[in-house]
Amino acid sequence: MSDTTFAPGYGPVPIPVRELLPWAIFGGLLLMLAIYFVGAEEGATSLIRGMYVHEFVHDGRHLLGFPCH
Repeated sequence: MSDTTFAPGYGPVPIPVRELLPWAIFGGLLLMLAIYFVGAEEGATSLIRGMYVHEFVHDGRHLLGFPCH
């Protein structure tokens, strides 16, 4: 056995919302961009010429339930 005792009073330190908010917004924008490329990057809404992005995310589209053909 060990004679180690833990001092009470040490707990998790809360993260202030003002420090967390910019990271949450950045993550949300990245997720929205990923959903656009997986879900809408083809045809009339295409930002990138050709079918390169569509073919790159093709299996992911079907896995997430987006129709594409």
